[in-house]
Amino acid sequence: MTTVLVVDDQPLQRYGFRILLDSAPETEVVGEAGHGAEAVRKTAELRPDVVLMDIRMPGMDGIEATRRIVASGERSRVLVLTTFDVDEYVHAALRAGASGFLLKDARPEELLAGIRAVALGDAVIAPALTRRILDEFARYVPAHRAQAPEDPRLSSLTEREREILVAVGKGWTNGEIASRFHLSESTVKTHVGRVLAKIGARDRIQAVILTYDLGLTRPTVD
Repeated sequence: MTTVLVVDDQPLQRYGFRILLDSAPETEVVGEAGHGAEAVRKTAELRPDVVLMDIRMPGMDGIEATRRIVASGERSRVLVLTTFDVDEYVHAALRAGASGFLLKDARPEELLAGIRAVALGDAVIAPALTRRILDEFARYVPAHRAQAPEDPRLSSLTEREREILVAVGKGWTNGEIASRFHLSESTVKTHVGRVLAKIGARDRIQAVILTYDLGLTRPTVD
């Protein structure tokens, strides 16, 4: 059972999410919040597996609430859900430590799958946004980062693990990595887990951000 805290400033939206999530046998809504400050407080109190977080709310917005939840060291992971398909919101949410970003027009099964994935420690980005987000994200990284001395977090990685990290940074799935390097998906999953542990990343999203920050990944060229 995955426990969820629903955060949205619109009561009707919260009600709709609760109906959907409570109808699924694998999820349970343990609370609701109407703004960021309440979300931070209730996350500490209820310790849900996943916080379903809106971005634009009065007072403390979802990005600042996400930042505070992640900084607190709580076990809860944040899945941002918004109507706003705007790059700066996505980048800010991921920088704040969100484990995923979906649009509110996602199908119910996509939302439920996203919640399950985030609860298990995976990262989720709306399929329609993934490639554009990764490419646009690189534009926010100062050019001098690519010439900076090698980050100490990379020194403990084996050659294979470094290849896996770069592949993750490119947005490849475990299946795509397995095919590219002629490995089984279970082996790739093990490698990814070790890489995340060595670089101190909570999930694949943080690993992607690191690869761009360190210049290991570049935007694609059409």
